[in-house]
Amino acid sequence: MYDQLLSQSQQQRLQQVMAPQMRQSLEFLQVPTLELRALIRKEIEQNPTLEEQPEDHTPLEVEPGDTGAADAAEVASEEEYRKLAELDASWREYFHQSSPPRSHSPEEEERRQHFLESMTRETSLQESLLQQLDLGDLSEGDRAVAVMLVGSLNDDGYLNVTLGELAETTGLPIDALERVLRSVQELDPPGVAARDLPECLRIQLARTGRSEGVEARIVDHHLADLAAMKHVEIARALQVPVAEVYHAARAIGALEPRPGRAFGGDAPTYVVPDIAVTKVAGEYVVTLNNERLPRVRISRHYRQLMEDPSTPKETREYIRHKVRAGAFMMRSIHLRQETIANLAREIVRVQREFLDHGVSHLRPLIMADVARTLGVHETTVSRAVSGKYMQTPRGLFELKFFFTPGYMTADGQSLSNKAIKDSIEAIVADEESGAPLSDDAIARRLGERGIKVARRTIAKYRDELKIPPSHLRKG
Repeated sequence: MYDQLLSQSQQQRLQQVMAPQMRQSLEFLQVPTLELRALIRKEIEQNPTLEEQPEDHTPLEVEPGDTGAADAAEVASEEEYRKLAELDASWREYFHQSSPPRSHSPEEEERRQHFLESMTRETSLQESLLQQLDLGDLSEGDRAVAVMLVGSLNDDGYLNVTLGELAETTGLPIDALERVLRSVQELDPPGVAARDLPECLRIQLARTGRSEGVEARIVDHHLADLAAMKHVEIARALQVPVAEVYHAARAIGALEPRPGRAFGGDAPTYVVPDIAVTKVAGEYVVTLNNERLPRVRISRHYRQLMEDPSTPKETREYIRHKVRAGAFMMRSIHLRQETIANLAREIVRVQREFLDHGVSHLRPLIMADVARTLGVHETTVSRAVSGKYMQTPRGLFELKFFFTPGYMTADGQSLSNKAIKDSIEAIVADEESGAPLSDDAIARRLGERGIKVARRTIAKYRDELKIPPSHLRKG
């Protein structure tokens, strides 16, 4: 019975398996310079046949050993040695040409060290409030209560606990806590130490002398209606003109609902440009940043061991395997740098007007077009762009910045959507506060400039720019 349950079957499936070397090559292409440096150093630690060469190195020569006593199948051929020597020489020459070594004077090193030591972290909300308390005139007892209240604030600047809970844990009367809380609420940023959103907004309105205006009445009684944009209903309830409600809504929208978010947060991210673009004799020159990459070479010692016929076969095979792995890594890095350089040159060619005149002249560019020009797959361009930065005369930009869809103007010129957004911002900035332009009117204005954009596209870009609709822009 059991024999009937057991059976063998044969299946044929097509499955793609990526070799470890290919995965390494793709990883090298995708990571930015700082991560690539870490990967190279990790590979040097794991591969004994690789070593980092000093800047004042001498050319590595290959000295063929006496191979007559060894079997031809066990000793690497002279052709393999020749290829390794050529690879090592070309790798050194590549670094020499693309990033010549430079020595730093003691004064430059001192300035660099001073810069690194001068880098500071952001002040937290609690630290800022405590510094302000030190400058105040609170008594010792009130200051201790204020410090406790500051320690009870969340990251948004709101008081996390009720005064009743604090009274139970400290034994202090609620009116004393309330008095000190009002002192803390007078600190900057405005709205800090509030217990809820309405109180946060009321504090900010009071700072600007609007504690008795329409804005305060809306915050006190109609905040939910304001969120639902029921301006007519609010105007009817407050018995004020609708235009006044619109004006108050804009004023309330300019307040900060989370006073603490200006402090702390994530640590700043430092980027190192992978590419530098400079203008020389009227032409833009692309240079790769190789200064931070370790300069790798195949160790002379292990190559001589691989040549030596007295070296055990297993050892020679191990060294040969590691040398080939190191050689593949060097080729992968060279291919990565070459791909990024070609990509950067193509970006500079297409975006020449941007480099000359600024963002308004940014041209549409998609990865598929660049891939066709360079003769590579689109995913290769995507990996080469990922996380990379370019230092240009116009500033530091992520490579993704240069890839943007666009539109064709009436005279046949291409405009990127970034240029369209800048035009929308300029049109809205110039409109009359009492007669804001609708999306249709903005589309007509752009049409007068030869730019045909649909109304729904205007609405989409306006939302992305955080520009409210016309009925909320009335002054």
